[in-house]
Amino acid sequence: MRTTKRFTPTLLARYMKEGRGTGTYQDYIPWHRVGRSDPASQGRSHLMMWRGRQRELLSDGEWVAILFSTMLPELLDVREQFKLSLEASAHELASYDVRFGGYKTYPGTFEIAKQLGIKHPMVHGGGVSDFWTMTTDQLLLLGEAGSDLNLLAIARKPNSTVLSKRDRQKLLIEKEYWSARGVSWLLLTPDVFEESVGLTIRRGAPWALGDPVDPKVISTAVDVVDSALGHTLTYAIRQLGLELGDDDFAQRAFWQAVWSGTLPLDLRRGWRPHVPVSLLTQAEFASLNPVRSRRSAWN
Repeated sequence: MRTTKRFTPTLLARYMKEGRGTGTYQDYIPWHRVGRSDPASQGRSHLMMWRGRQRELLSDGEWVAILFSTMLPELLDVREQFKLSLEASAHELASYDVRFGGYKTYPGTFEIAKQLGIKHPMVHGGGVSDFWTMTTDQLLLLGEAGSDLNLLAIARKPNSTVLSKRDRQKLLIEKEYWSARGVSWLLLTPDVFEESVGLTIRRGAPWALGDPVDPKVISTAVDVVDSALGHTLTYAIRQLGLELGDDDFAQRAFWQAVWSGTLPLDLRRGWRPHVPVSLLTQAEFASLNPVRSRRSAWN
């Protein structure tokens, strides 16, 4: 009979030895990974190449959440399945900026759970018990030219209305962990964005996150689509393909223009190519993205 691999203190110790939860940019290693050697996640897992590293996502919801994040123009890095420190530690920005690596430390999940009067999650196996290593689904590094770096933490759950009391306790520990560090924290659920928007960005992601096109090509895409407003997406892509000489190139130009906000497509159109193309104002376009608008299901 096939058995399900479980988390145990021994398994978590192996994760630590492998350096999981450490590194930045292309060198980052997620704490939880998609693979046969790890316990299975709930739902479908996804592997997504982005900026030189394979991103490891444990559900459809995590996939959509990271796609929303990749649409932020100020996004510099994403560390998914990010390990929270059990004990007091330096600020997570210290991995990017030495100014945050001084003597000041911030409380770990054990101390925060104790302050909140909440039992810290545990893991058991082989007759041994230990504290569970908590994680945040995404930790974003944000910054623009001439500005300081900052972080945004994102938790993802399939539904906020059916969370158990214990689920809410664990989320509260996570939220307070980031609050102690001055980091904003969002809880993303399907309640904070329209389903059709999620379907649209899932469809466009392979081209949006593919090989980047020149900004001049993005401008061409905007001009062609402007002239094709009211027509179907199929028609707009065909016209752009005739202009650029390649349909796949046209798809990348179109969706990268959308991702950058240069082409504020009404993402509520769904994924179907026969639906007419329509544009929104920049403010309306931004409001469709719960990460960009900092919309959270936590209350």
